[in-house]
Amino acid sequence: MELDKIFDSLSKNSLFENKYILQTSYTPESIPHRDKQIEQVASVLAPALKGERPSNLFVYGQTGTGKTLSVQFVRNEMLRRAAKNLAPLRFEYLNCKLKKVSDTEYRILAELIKKLGGSVPATGLPTDQVYNKFIEVVENEKKMFILILDEIDQAVKKISDGFLYNLTRLNSELSGSQISLIGISNDLKFLEVLDPRVKSSLSEEELVFPPYNAIQLQEILRERAEKAFNKGALEEGVIAKCAAYAAREHGDARRALDLLRIAGELAEREGSKSVNISHVDDANEKIDKDKIIKVVESAPKQFQLVLFSIMNISEKNKDKIFTGDVYNVYQELCNRYKCEILTQRRVSDIISEMDMLGLINAKVISKGRHGRTREIKLSLSENILNRTKSILNTSLD
Repeated sequence: MELDKIFDSLSKNSLFENKYILQTSYTPESIPHRDKQIEQVASVLAPALKGERPSNLFVYGQTGTGKTLSVQFVRNEMLRRAAKNLAPLRFEYLNCKLKKVSDTEYRILAELIKKLGGSVPATGLPTDQVYNKFIEVVENEKKMFILILDEIDQAVKKISDGFLYNLTRLNSELSGSQISLIGISNDLKFLEVLDPRVKSSLSEEELVFPPYNAIQLQEILRERAEKAFNKGALEEGVIAKCAAYAAREHGDARRALDLLRIAGELAEREGSKSVNISHVDDANEKIDKDKIIKVVESAPKQFQLVLFSIMNISEKNKDKIFTGDVYNVYQELCNRYKCEILTQRRVSDIISEMDMLGLINAKVISKGRHGRTREIKLSLSENILNRTKSILNTSLD
């Protein structure tokens, strides 16, 4: 076994000084190109320092535009100020994408009660009793309570917007404490699907985070890279290449940081003295592969069935796959796996979603008086295709 050699070479050839600085969980001391948004968040929340309830705030923008980072930055500054002035202020953060926390109203409330030092059984109580327990623990705090619900759209998809309405109405039952909500979403159309009552109470104040451009991404990466890598570890053009890839993906700073970190890890692994452009290309391919695998693994059963149908047809050496062919195979698979058969319209929506995620390429073509259809091609490389097939076989069986 050559394990000692691997471990020794990695510790000798480390390109990183502090890799954690490139992780998304790291909170930097300053957030470049977000001064305006940070000031807007602070001006909405500032009344809480005087014990007044701030308006509910809804923050949205695409992934990696600094939404959560900016809100947490303001939270940290406010808590520092509140401690100095002895202001009764408390923030709680909940990521609504976490499984087993945000898939039911009961679990969201149970998690919040736990964060506040209370407890309820994992299941079993009527929901109104859990609300009463939540009100009780919040009331005991005698504080201005600001609840940050990150990726709020994920919880609404799983539950409904009823729980948001209930949360926004709780202040009428509180006297010693008050609650304000900050909703954060990557879905720009999220507000459109909400009940008008929920929409008006949740988005008393709204704030949009625009995507970063390539130049801004380079500045963000340069600032982090100075502290994250050893001197001379990055070759010319590496930061520009990471920024260019991420700018293509709607200006996602998170992706830019991941690219830089993974490129560094790949360079280290092969014993390279520095990170070069080819390491960035390899990192980009790795991230795309991991992203596709993650999407397929966590996708709903119906999504998996439609993808499996496309793959089955593609395997039969069919150059041209049309929507109708996919629907016929999909119906057969639903019967085989005893699943509900969705309408052709709904399956067509799932195909559009796959096209958007880059799993397939769907081109609309005209068939003259027979109307229009879509010509579908799989966009997966051979190694991802085999891994995807294995995931689908395991999941569906």
